[in-house]
Amino acid sequence: MQTERDWIAASARRWREAMVECPACAVRERTGALQIAGALPSPAEVGSLLDDLVSYVTPVCSAPGGMAGSVVGPAPEIGVEALAAKLHALVVPASLHFREFGGADPAEAGGDAAAADAFARRATEGFFAAAPGIRKMLREDVRAGYEGDPAARSELEVVLSYPGFRAIAVHRVAHALRALGVPLLPRMMSERAHSRTGIDIHPGATIGPGFFIDHGTGVVIGETCVIGRRVKLYQGVTLGALSFAKDENGQLVKGVKRHPDVEDNVIVYAGATILGGSTVIGHDSVIGGNVWLVHSVPPMSKVLNAQPAPRIRVPGVPDEEEFAGGGGI
Repeated sequence: MQTERDWIAASARRWREAMVECPACAVRERTGALQIAGALPSPAEVGSLLDDLVSYVTPVCSAPGGMAGSVVGPAPEIGVEALAAKLHALVVPASLHFREFGGADPAEAGGDAAAADAFARRATEGFFAAAPGIRKMLREDVRAGYEGDPAARSELEVVLSYPGFRAIAVHRVAHALRALGVPLLPRMMSERAHSRTGIDIHPGATIGPGFFIDHGTGVVIGETCVIGRRVKLYQGVTLGALSFAKDENGQLVKGVKRHPDVEDNVIVYAGATILGGSTVIGHDSVIGGNVWLVHSVPPMSKVLNAQPAPRIRVPGVPDEEEFAGGGGI
């Protein structure tokens, strides 16, 4: 009679063999490539790295107004050398894995650990070279938040408490890594910010300095968006795709322009939806709340929905129009 232990052992073998069919397990079984550089980065590891990178590039702030440095904002818990080592250690397995499946630089295809290490070194050096520019842009983002919200009492308050600033800070880090060709990590970073702030910014989006998202919940910014300088969005704004092209096999075509461009000094109010890769919002325009746009508007435009006509019911006063057609409560 088969014991419970025998049954579990036999079943476990079948389950293990079945799971080898998944791509990651097939690579692990075939080449041991993932063991060479360690397992893929976990969400917790990426989150820890992200927190330190964001802290590293966050500008020094002072209260209530300027950036003189009398009050220091967040600082990384580890030194720069350790932070660089931490970044390098996570880029190696991510790049190794994604080269194996064609997700990174084709010129470095092959999945060997030496190439992954060399790529990770270049990416790490590239990020720290870009860090001063990231901090400069974030400095303008902080200023935009402080000047754009009458409820903000200091720039430090914007840095420490505003979800919009957190989302853009994460985006600037993730976007820089993506521009350097780092696979997987930028998207994991952006989705971590999405889950924590309710703001969904694809790391591929290009966003100019002085960017401010007020309130923020429900904002979506697609991969191929290009946003200019000093743009302000309110909650619930979508900068999305109008439709998805498919190839002859019915598969989605990737790498094409799908999302709108928003030029300098534009304000987009709550709930507005702007769609399409050929849609351009001209500079110094204002897009009103709940507007639906699928075409371009020229510079200095004001786009508003027709004013609704709400009906106000006063207790004790009959509403003849409401009941005239047989309608009731």
